[in-house]
Amino acid sequence: MKYIPEPFKIKMVEPIRITTEQERREKIAAAHYNGFSLRAEDVYIDMQTDSGTGAMSDSQWAAMLRGDESYSGGRSYYELLETAQEIFGYEWIQPVHQGRAAEKVLFPVMIEKPGQYVIANTFFDTTRAHVTLAGGHPIDCVCPEGLDSEHEAPFKGNMDLPSLERVIAEKGVENVAGIVMTITNNSVGGQPVSMENMAATSAIAARHKIPLVIDAARFAENAFFIKEREAGYADKSTQEITHEFFGYADIFTMSAKKDAITNMGGLLGVREEGEHVPDVKSLVIAGEGYVTYGGLAGRDLAALAVGLREGLNEDYLRYRVGQARYLGERLDEYGIPYQKPAGGHAVFVDAGRMLPHIPWYQYPGHALSVELYIEAGVRSCDIGSYLMDRDPETGKQQQAPLEFTRLAIPRRVYTQAHLDVIAEALGEIKQRADQVKGYEITWEPKVLRHFTSKLRPAELRPVD
Repeated sequence: MKYIPEPFKIKMVEPIRITTEQERREKIAAAHYNGFSLRAEDVYIDMQTDSGTGAMSDSQWAAMLRGDESYSGGRSYYELLETAQEIFGYEWIQPVHQGRAAEKVLFPVMIEKPGQYVIANTFFDTTRAHVTLAGGHPIDCVCPEGLDSEHEAPFKGNMDLPSLERVIAEKGVENVAGIVMTITNNSVGGQPVSMENMAATSAIAARHKIPLVIDAARFAENAFFIKEREAGYADKSTQEITHEFFGYADIFTMSAKKDAITNMGGLLGVREEGEHVPDVKSLVIAGEGYVTYGGLAGRDLAALAVGLREGLNEDYLRYRVGQARYLGERLDEYGIPYQKPAGGHAVFVDAGRMLPHIPWYQYPGHALSVELYIEAGVRSCDIGSYLMDRDPETGKQQQAPLEFTRLAIPRRVYTQAHLDVIAEALGEIKQRADQVKGYEITWEPKVLRHFTSKLRPAELRPVD
């Protein structure tokens, strides 16, 4: 598909600076080869994340001017509450400043004793970190198709149901604090989860009386994939699909900086207000702010209420997933390997296959990310072994199942011409792929190391 119908027109532009290759080499070296430490003004095309980087609509900006900044009980909170309850069908909705804040207040309540396990189709980095910080142990159970980037399947983000049952049996039901379904499954390429798989996971959770949580950052994209790919859903709206999908879970956390197309915000929802809610409310008040604003300004709440509806618009979603498909098709022209089919929010280049001479412990995904910045000023990020923190018990480096470089596409920001630049730059890198070096860490924090670590080009050495 070469034509992407864009359901909007551009009313304002932001100039971006085009640097030279020599400037970029100096900038990335000064940043200790960590893209997060670059100044945004030194980046030409920013594909580091789709979180909070989208362009808000005129309706969202208008809503912000009407935001009620009352400390408690503001109008904007109740407008958001009504919208979220209608979309998700949940009784209790708590705004927070972003998705990781929802995890921060939920997991200490869910994990009742140190050492309990939380199982997911795949955890993303902050979710994995918050489970660990709350004293729990995260375990991934993604379906086998999700671990083969060359194999095309419609729902590669699914939970591996036999593995889920086996882990529960091995660890003991009393030692499993919760199950998390991440939609779309970010770490395996923005791949969707089917309604059938969600229903089956819900049945397992209910049978064992284990809470089922949705990590709902990209719920609208997942709903659109179900509409496109799953039998019986072609004639259902994305709103209807979302309502059904969330009906299978007990709780959801959400970064609203993705599918609600806001620059800041998050949600925590509980289907039926019950025993955990008072404890969560206490943590929200202590760490985020009063429950009716949850760390957000009234104008942020107002933009979020509008964005939730805009994110479910099917013309918009068709364009949204179409951009990722277009970039994937351009990569096919250059023979660049990536997780197929392209995901909803990003294209995940398989750096392990593109740079097979770089061992996993020298982070091929990160190496390709650095090279892409040097080549064309494009900022991306590693979704691989560099993203994985060290094992909290042994201190050893952990190997990810796949070594990806993620090209996350901000919503309503870049044109097809920008995507063409990225594809052409990767084509140039492929021509000299064997010259690309790996990296080693010279300093790292204990948790979420990829955000602030310092690195340097590496010579081949054994893993420590």
